[in-house]
Amino acid sequence: MSYAALDAVRIARACKTALHVLETVEEKDRSEAHQRKTIMIQRIEALARAAAESKNNDQVITLTSEEFWLISQNW
Repeated sequence: MSYAALDAVRIARACKTALHVLETVEEKDRSEAHQRKTIMIQRIEALARAAAESKNNDQVITLTSEEFWLISQNW
């Protein structure tokens, strides 16, 4: 599994966009997989936002390639 340290501000923004896209799916078409994707991206967004608001200039978040792929498929 590969990891990358990425800019937390950009990841938070990407998550927000991905969540907006996921919200456009109609309620009747939301599967269990859709719900799992949404929850995972919400968690990543919360972590990225917290890192972005960090006072110690450590505004980096580490994601796996799978997590990055999950976000990038929806923005």
